[in-house]
Amino acid sequence: MFTRAREYHNSTDSCVGDVGRATQNARVTRVRAAVGSALFLVLAPGVVAGLVPWLLTGWDATGPPAWIRAVGWIAIGAGSAVLLDAFARFVVHGRGTPAPVAPTEKLVVVGLYRYVRNPMYLAVAAVILGQAAVLGRWVLVGYALAFGATVWSFVHWYEEPALRRQFGSEYEEYLRIVPGWWPRRRPAGST
Repeated sequence: MFTRAREYHNSTDSCVGDVGRATQNARVTRVRAAVGSALFLVLAPGVVAGLVPWLLTGWDATGPPAWIRAVGWIAIGAGSAVLLDAFARFVVHGRGTPAPVAPTEKLVVVGLYRYVRNPMYLAVAAVILGQAAVLGRWVLVGYALAFGATVWSFVHWYEEPALRRQFGSEYEEYLRIVPGWWPRRRPAGST
């Protein structure tokens, strides 16, 4: 009888230990994802929506009307907020990063990803176009168009096939329900 009690106690300790290790592993994964995402945020959107516009314009304004500058600041603020939210969702819900070299473990289909599949790219475009409005610089409109063509090609030729391979039918269903570039009026999954 005491042997059985000892076996039961040892087996429950083992289960508790497994849960503790799984929790610790998830915590470490999220920390790595957060660090990787922060680094990628600086290297990708930071360069594309910050450094390149500065190199193209020196952030010298041509004096656009106040209302156009106001619209630009709204676009920059909204785009920045969406970008930060999307990066956070990759860490918390996907347990990974937006970087192709360190992808998420889970498909991210929460938050703005219930409305549109590519909120990060749309957010970066909004920041670029917002700077175009604030500075009154048409060169940034052209740059935003070039950025849009580049990311559309990347999504079409690399990202979507990679996500199909990684997530299979789950991603196929997501493709069917959520548009890539023009947000839905209601979030996917709502009645």
